[in-house]
Amino acid sequence: MADLKQLAEQLVNLTVKEVKELADILKDEYGIEPAAAAVAVAAAPAEGGAAAAEEKTSFDVILKEAGGQKLAVVKLVKDLAGLGLKEAKDLVDGAPKELKAGVTKDEAEALKKQLEEAGAVVEIK
Repeated sequence: MADLKQLAEQLVNLTVKEVKELADILKDEYGIEPAAAAVAVAAAPAEGGAAAAEEKTSFDVILKEAGGQKLAVVKLVKDLAGLGLKEAKDLVDGAPKELKAGVTKDEAEALKKQLEEAGAVVEIK
C-alpha cells in the first residue's frame, strides 16, 4: 500500500511539462487517452491546498484574454489543460476564465510565461 501512496504523491507533484510527457506516453504506448485522468490529478492538489491557503502555497492561473494570437493561445490551452480543441476554444472565448487551480508558484509562473509568449493576458491569484 505504501508504494501506491508514494506513486500518488509523485503524480500530484508533477510539473506541467512532466504531466504532458506522461500523457503522451500513455497515449502513444498504451492507447490511453488521459484527459479525464489529468483533470482528476489536477483537482487533487486543489482539495489538499485548501488548508494551506493561509500560507499561499497554491495559486490559480486565470486567462484574462486571448490577445492578438487567439489560435496559438487555444492550441496552448488545449495542451496545458489536457482539453479537447472545442473545450479549449470555449475556455479561451469565455475569458476571463480559470485555467488551472491549486498549482505551485513555480508551475503557475511557468504557465503564465508560456501563455504570455503565445500572446495571452494571464493573472495569477
